Amino acid sequence: MTNRICFFLLLVLISSCKDKPSEEKKPDQVFEEPMETFDSVPLEKPEPQKTFLTFEGLADTTFVRLADFSDGFAYDLRYATENNFLKEKVYDCAECYTRVKTAKALIAANSDFHDQGVRIKFFDCYRPNSVQYKMWEIVSNPQYVANPDKGSIHNKGGAVDITLETLEGEELDMGTDFDFFGKRAYHDMTDLPQNILDNRKLLKETMEQHGFWSIRTEWWHYNLSAGSNDKVADFKWECD
Repeated sequence: MTNRICFFLLLVLISSCKDKPSEEKKPDQVFEEPMETFDSVPLEKPEPQKTFLTFEGLADTTFVRLADFSDGFAYDLRYATENNFLKEKVYDCAECYTRVKTAKALIAANSDFHDQGVRIKFFDCYRPNSVQYKMWEIVSNPQYVANPDKGSIHNKGGAVDITLETLEGEELDMGTDFDFFGKRAYHDMTDLPQNILDNRKLLKETMEQHGFWSIRTEWWHYNLSAGSNDKVADFKWECD
């Protein structure tokens, strides 16, 4: 009996000494690097390109708003303000209208000016004859204001008062302000600094190349030769 007990105990002992099954090894944990995130930045939408009207189908004598055909000009339309020799506002709102043929010549001239780093700046364009009467009531002097009974080329849509400025908006020195009535504003006044003479020459020669002619006493005034025979008009533009 004792031997049986000893044999049984031996079996138990051998069984307990066997290796226990090892725990299943878990694969090493893999930590993925978090993806870098960015705040969403909306893409800037390109500004819609402005489209301009064309002269196709328009008669040369039709009145047009110059800004509808080009954005290459600058404007300081003085008679729509009190900053003029009249010291009164005579336009209801500031707009630059001309006949089609005048507009075509101005755009062509301005293209040449752009090539030289400057552009046309307008002080006055087409002037309705009723406005000419207003001006005559304020200053009834034909030396400064054309008699409205006869009218001027401004009233025909063939004259403009202009200067030049850089493409960055700096006016070129012409020696006097617009509507300065004195000899210093004359084209034949040569007793001026050379840069002023050069600026006036650039303005005059370029405008003449495109069918305009000047008057002796006003460096800013230009008439389209092809517009002198048109009728005096009283077309009025609408104001917003």
